[in-house]
Amino acid sequence: MSLELKAITKRFGPSEVLRGIDLALVPGSVTAFMGANGAGKSTLVRIIAGVHTATAGSMRLDGRTFAPTSPSDALRAGVVVVHQIINENVVLTMDVLENLMIDRLCAGGAPFFRRAAHRDAAQAMLDRIGLDVSLTAELGDLPPADRQMVAIARALAHDPKLLILDEPTSALSDTEAERLFTVIEGLRDQGVPILYISHRMGDIRRLADRIVTLRDGRITGDFVVPLDYDAAVRAMLGMALDDAAHARVPAGDPVLRIEGLPVLRGTAPLNLTLHEGEVTAIVGLVGAGKTELAETLYGQRRATGGRLTLDGAPYAPVHPSDAVGRGVFMAAEDRSGGSIVPDFDLSRNVTLPFLGAFSGLGLVRRGRERARAAEAIEGLGIVAQGPDDPIAALSGGNQQKVVLARWLTAPCRLLMLDEPFQGVDIAARRDIGHALRATAGGRATLILCADLDEALEVADRIIVLSHGAVVGEHSIGDLSRAAIVQQMSSAA
Repeated sequence: MSLELKAITKRFGPSEVLRGIDLALVPGSVTAFMGANGAGKSTLVRIIAGVHTATAGSMRLDGRTFAPTSPSDALRAGVVVVHQIINENVVLTMDVLENLMIDRLCAGGAPFFRRAAHRDAAQAMLDRIGLDVSLTAELGDLPPADRQMVAIARALAHDPKLLILDEPTSALSDTEAERLFTVIEGLRDQGVPILYISHRMGDIRRLADRIVTLRDGRITGDFVVPLDYDAAVRAMLGMALDDAAHARVPAGDPVLRIEGLPVLRGTAPLNLTLHEGEVTAIVGLVGAGKTELAETLYGQRRATGGRLTLDGAPYAPVHPSDAVGRGVFMAAEDRSGGSIVPDFDLSRNVTLPFLGAFSGLGLVRRGRERARAAEAIEGLGIVAQGPDDPIAALSGGNQQKVVLARWLTAPCRLLMLDEPFQGVDIAARRDIGHALRATAGGRATLILCADLDEALEVADRIIVLSHGAVVGEHSIGDLSRAAIVQQMSSAA
């Protein structure tokens, strides 16, 4: 099956998001689709998937006119899509089996859904991608990586004739990603055309037969083997990126001491000190304990032992408000579910935890809020019309910049960011990293990453975590990438 797009245009009111897209996806090929946040990638995917209708232009699927008016139309035609935002692919209040079988549930045909009749088929979907979770687990209780894998498992069960994956590995460990890559290569060998949207050059080098770049709603580059990755990045951004190397900042006074903290049940306790002015990155595979450590430091889970001290004083938060009150801030891994408030505009999402500083006589001073948001837009390069923009209208990378702007609004002693670069393009990642390093004086900064390249771009020190314990520590000025990878993989 092939898909051909001709002069696809999409407008939302006066805003033209796509401007005459011509693109052909051919059988047995993986096309990597690269574009900065806000370039129009997800809008194009939603048109192909039947979520949006193109303002102008046409599509042909296997030589026939293709104009889906709903996702079910596209699915019946064999077009299977896994969207970037996990919550668009799954229902958090349903369990794993129900999510895997939701398409059959919605199709109807039987008065009752008989779980036992679908259990074997659901388990086979999980086995295909090597996912070990209970079919009865509620999806909202699973980590983002497992939710993503459930969404991918359901998509692959449709025997796709055309597969579109939008940032599928943003929440996955290297092991999970490799299992997905094996499945993708199998589909490619069967002649399935695949559109693979990613900002991760490692994914693109591993899979792509071709790279197509998008900028400001237009195709700006089309590269075939041998692939020129540097040229593709220039075509995507309209400029070359400078070297991301940075000099290590000497560590200042201790800010947070962690002594004998059990991060995961039944594992060795953790000992770690975070210093003023230093950016520390903790790397490890999914399940290493990174998120559990951050949640303990932020008061979202109780420490079961050990001792924490903040600026030399005992520190034992039992609620995030305790942490914020002591100057410990955190941007959660699940941006859509744990950081932004979709119903609020950009300015309120920036100021929300600190409304007291923007209020007087019991009333929020909107002018002050907008002024702070305008500073954030200017300082972090947030692509938005202005402070009153709905946060949901921003791209993922710009939403992440808003989250960072929030926690840079007030001074703090420890700033934690859990997977801050998920679904963020190369240029936005550099902007965020620059802002973190430029403002690092006067606090300790802790980044939690599954991707080593992301950690290397921003950190002064790399800590390797496995099963809740430190298995390696490296300075950015004197480290071996191979040693870090070996520690991550051998520990697993």
